[in-house]
Amino acid sequence: MSQSCGCGLACHSGPEAASPPPSLTHHWRVGGMDCPACARKVEQAVSRLDEVNGAKVLFASQRLSVDLAPGAAPNRVEEAVTRLGFTLESEGPANRQRQPLTPAGAASTRRIWRDVAWLLGLILAGWGLGLLWPGRWDGWVFLPAVLWGGWPLAIKAGRLLQSGSPFTIESLMTLAIGGALLLGETAEAAVVLLLFQLGERMEAHAAHRARQGVRALQALVPERALLLRDGERRSVDVADLQPGDRIEVAPGGRLPLDAVLESPMASFDESVLTGESLPVLRQAGDTLAAGSLAVDSVVQLRVCSAPGHSSLDRLQQLIDEAEARRAPIERLIDRFSRYYTPAMLAAALLVVVIPPLLTDADWQTWSYRGLALLLIGCPCALVISTPAAVTAGLAAASRKGALVKGGAAMEQLGNIQIMAFDKTGTLTRGRPELTGIACVAGESEANVLGLAAAVELGSYHPLGQAIVMAAQARNLVLPEAQAKRTEPGLGVEGRVGDHHIRVLAPHRLPAGQLPAALAGRLASDEHEGHSGVAVLRDDNVIGLLLLRDALRPDARASLAELQAQGIRCLMLTGDNPAAAAAIAGQLGIDFRAGLLPQDKVAAIAALNQQGLTAMVGDGINDAPAMKQSRMGIAMGTGTDVAREAADIALTHNRLSELPRLVALARATHGNIRQNIAIALGLKGVFMITTLLGLTGLWLAVLADSGATALVTANALRILRQR
Repeated sequence: MSQSCGCGLACHSGPEAASPPPSLTHHWRVGGMDCPACARKVEQAVSRLDEVNGAKVLFASQRLSVDLAPGAAPNRVEEAVTRLGFTLESEGPANRQRQPLTPAGAASTRRIWRDVAWLLGLILAGWGLGLLWPGRWDGWVFLPAVLWGGWPLAIKAGRLLQSGSPFTIESLMTLAIGGALLLGETAEAAVVLLLFQLGERMEAHAAHRARQGVRALQALVPERALLLRDGERRSVDVADLQPGDRIEVAPGGRLPLDAVLESPMASFDESVLTGESLPVLRQAGDTLAAGSLAVDSVVQLRVCSAPGHSSLDRLQQLIDEAEARRAPIERLIDRFSRYYTPAMLAAALLVVVIPPLLTDADWQTWSYRGLALLLIGCPCALVISTPAAVTAGLAAASRKGALVKGGAAMEQLGNIQIMAFDKTGTLTRGRPELTGIACVAGESEANVLGLAAAVELGSYHPLGQAIVMAAQARNLVLPEAQAKRTEPGLGVEGRVGDHHIRVLAPHRLPAGQLPAALAGRLASDEHEGHSGVAVLRDDNVIGLLLLRDALRPDARASLAELQAQGIRCLMLTGDNPAAAAAIAGQLGIDFRAGLLPQDKVAAIAALNQQGLTAMVGDGINDAPAMKQSRMGIAMGTGTDVAREAADIALTHNRLSELPRLVALARATHGNIRQNIAIALGLKGVFMITTLLGLTGLWLAVLADSGATALVTANALRILRQR
């Protein structure tokens, strides 16, 4: 049964929680998926099985969910997936607790790049033989390279054909290589294979990095907890905790599960879920989310969520659901090949057969023209048109300090119409800084700051660290503080010489103790997003320290550039409305404040209805919104979850690169359109001249190889763009 523990959640206890009802939904982990197209192929192959009522593949989490008919065994599903060359690991029924993914090992990575190195080596060896003995073996010196790279591709194309996916990128490449071999253009076939494999390996690497975000979520929760039972403290596995158990968490420790605070009061860093830049004061009876960090004292709590059902687990579920609502990203060539490849085969066959049957024309003449038409339709240039531009765009982006995860992400970035920003750590520096000091008459700023820093020295609290850093920046000599003690939820205290020094939150002072002038200054600055810290000497207020999470120096200019590019900018934050309004006012943009992760997801969903939306953030709480958006962009110092959930991960924190990346993405997208026009345009011209009998086989070869050279040269222009 379910019972309430005061946390506002349904707590799981008793036999019903341990014995969930049987489910016909089965889950597996799929290994070997390099891109979203792989996920679609697995989904299509499984969906064709008679005993399957529905199948869904989540690429980022490697999860395959299948609804089987009553009485059906999962063996057929496993056979269908393994035939495609992927691996499966059973995860059990739908309600089993998620387990972290097994990371790809260094040996697997070395093997992948070793295959590419072998192909490159065979190509260079063939080129060398051609130089040593020109004309002796013509282009067949490249045949070993073609067989090395093309044979596995042809096998996979055959498997996909059997599973019901006849016109995939693999079948298109197999046709391209076969056409090049018929022409004797083995060198061209080998280079096409090399470029294709490089693109595939880059996507595989990006996929592996993306899946690391799932493990980063699990890393936030400690594996063990300190259980309080029968007057004893003992360390237990988090998986053994149950709702109602009492636990203890030391300063700097994270909560393993959702829990209710039993200690009188304490401060917690809840930025995991809310993005709030400053610790929040909580009192007995308040609910705290798993992953929250205890800041200033040892706390005792009562668990109110079962393992696998905490706030972080629900956060992961939000990421999965957001991905499931997104349409699978299809590469342009893969989509076009569904129509292009069969159309060219049919056209070549009709050219060979129709004229002789209808007009008694010469079979040999029209067979020759049909073969030329098939060669003109060889899709080598078309296959390279997109990867060449994308590879150049990705290389140019990496020079700007951006990891763009695939060509689809680059294309989407160029079409973005709305860009939503998190506040803390994205538009701001993500840490409080001292912005002002207000003193009572007769006190100096240096004295007030020095006394506060003396008792805060060694503190783990972000405000205390900011005070110490400000004193050090001013080269103040700090007096030695004795008997330092943290007052949970209030501040710190200690003795400096003969004086008792306290650093407290102003709102914890008795009414009237804060001088009127300082109270007025505090009210004014709090309206602008500042936080105040009162400094007391022997119970008398001597000054007020004002701190705020400062705006990044390049934020205002960067957002102005984005708006000049036609992109609407706004801010979504879990911070309080006053702090959000102050930052948004400086930037001249709209904002929405006080948002939890699910609120950000809903806001992004609404924005997607207005236009293609990108989400820029740095925290775990931003990951679901990034997945919900059409484009997720993570800042360089953000959490692992944010970086790996994003489509673009910056290696720095320069917002100024965002407008340049948008310009680069638009240039890359334009280059792709140009390349496709070149590839298809040349083929269209020579197709007409071939049908009229004006050109023969050798010009058909020129139409293909010439288009390939032009497409490659055009793509390289992206690298020279400033």
